[in-house]
Amino acid sequence: MDEYIQLLRRLIAIPSFSREETAVADFLDDWMREHGLCVHRKANNLWCESRPHTEGDLTILLNAHIDTVRPSASYTRDPFSPDIVGDRLYGLGSNDDGGSLVALLAVFMVLCRSGQSRLPRVVFSATAEEEVSGRNGIELIVPDIGPVDLGVIGEPTGMRMAVAERGLLVLDCTAHGRSGHAARDEGLNAIYEALDDIGWFRNYQFPKVSDTLGPVKMTVTGINAGIQHNVIPDTCTFMVDIRSNDCYSNVELLELIRRRVRCDIKERSTRLNSSGISLDHPFVRAGIGLGLDVFGSPTASNQTVLSFTTVKIGPGESARSHTADEFIGISEIEQGIVTYKKLIESYATIITSRS
Repeated sequence: MDEYIQLLRRLIAIPSFSREETAVADFLDDWMREHGLCVHRKANNLWCESRPHTEGDLTILLNAHIDTVRPSASYTRDPFSPDIVGDRLYGLGSNDDGGSLVALLAVFMVLCRSGQSRLPRVVFSATAEEEVSGRNGIELIVPDIGPVDLGVIGEPTGMRMAVAERGLLVLDCTAHGRSGHAARDEGLNAIYEALDDIGWFRNYQFPKVSDTLGPVKMTVTGINAGIQHNVIPDTCTFMVDIRSNDCYSNVELLELIRRRVRCDIKERSTRLNSSGISLDHPFVRAGIGLGLDVFGSPTASNQTVLSFTTVKIGPGESARSHTADEFIGISEIEQGIVTYKKLIESYATIITSRS
């Protein structure tokens, strides 16, 4: 166990902001090779296989990310100093996502050394650009890994199982009017034209409500119009942040919205979709059997860009992510390793009993 805590401390000491992960990827690549793993690499993404893929193999992908956000100005500690105080390990990325990273790696290495043929093929991956949903992250290596039956996404959830996760759709909207002199009440005010659509985004409820995530959430988060006080504005632009539930794809939501509003809409991306896994899935059943809680997660992860079935679970707490003086409990990592191992073994038992 101490070996993985020391690994995490060394990772924390290396700045690894999104799209600047080369140094931490180099270090982790070397560490895994020194510990006998056969490492594959593409850009700053690393992965290892418990065995090569063969026809009929059931594959579990274990994933955590190596990038971090930038530290906030309110840090009182050195964000790159991996200090241990009692049970707490401090440092940027300790909770998000270092704890999951080292716990999943520890379990992967234990499973590889166990030689249990009844276990599914397991792939461990440490990937880049998660915090910015970058295209040079996990998406880059999925084709190389091959078919995946289940993805276990390591994120700080307190080892609760997120069986659904919200997606993200951002819209840039433009309402049009006609300029004129404000004193003569000329023209067509684009701000007033935008109000009806803004009101619709504020009040509309999509009919499909998720059991775990609730309704789709739409929030107008910015507005801009006008050049000076006496000119009627001919355009009004506003932004809408939409958090989809697992009842709709982003493409479906976009089509429905365009039928309802008059403004022009430009979507920034439709690729960050919601996700969900059935409570009857063997992995979820294994978790429930171990006494783990299930919930729907409001925060995005690598799940948003993966098309196969995924579940999110990991040590640490989401509320600590992106906060000053970030930390994770050493005991949380220890418990994460134990729980991950039990989950995978219980899952293997369930699927073996079915065959």
